[in-house]
Amino acid sequence: MVTGASSGIGESVARALRTSGWDVVAVARRAERLSALQEETGAVAYAADLTSDADIQALTAFLDETGPVHALVHVAGGARGADRVEDGRVEDWQWMFDVNVLSAQRLVAAILPQLRQAAASDGHADTLFVTSTAAQTAYAGGAGYNAAKAGESMLAHALRLELNGEPIRVVEVAPGMVHTPEFTVNRLGGDTVAAERVYEGVQAPLTADDVADVIAYALNAPGHVNLDLITMRPVAQSAQHLLARGPLRPRGVESQ
Repeated sequence: MVTGASSGIGESVARALRTSGWDVVAVARRAERLSALQEETGAVAYAADLTSDADIQALTAFLDETGPVHALVHVAGGARGADRVEDGRVEDWQWMFDVNVLSAQRLVAAILPQLRQAAASDGHADTLFVTSTAAQTAYAGGAGYNAAKAGESMLAHALRLELNGEPIRVVEVAPGMVHTPEFTVNRLGGDTVAAERVYEGVQAPLTADDVADVIAYALNAPGHVNLDLITMRPVAQSAQHLLARGPLRPRGVESQ
């Protein structure tokens, strides 16, 4: 099961897993986008709001009928605003905590029995959480998202400890700058000009397909191999706060 599958990284993950032979249940709120994905890839579309207990219960019932679930890939999440702590809107912070942290907890609580069933029959099962380098390093204007993604990251770390002794892998993938069509636009309230300025001059930011490739690799690795934490960035982003704008060139070497 892949969440956030109607766009961006989640959509790319659903495609990558279908290509590598997985049966995929693609979950997101936008039914029309999921229907198009289903028609193109054969993934099973399931529309749900992961902040809704009723939707989680309905999703669990659906999976009980069609499962077991061998892997939970939780991509759904997001950011709202780029305000300083003193100017932050509580509604935005609450939304970020709901979609990044509480949705992960809801899904684990609901689907862990099916993951255990799959592990019992097939040797192992997987949970994988897409967090962010924002979970690792704070930056001005990012406190709400930093806090939410750090919370999701700690959930994954604690879950790995709690599942010790069970053949269920817990993987965290933390991407840096990823140029997707919607993430930054949504964060900046629909301001497409400001969103494009974030990536201006950056040579080859990560794409959703780059992240999906890494996720597919982690899930397809031998069952005894757990990739606890994968931090991935474009070469132009050496750290959360250190970003090169302009062409990347070796020092002291003239271009051909």
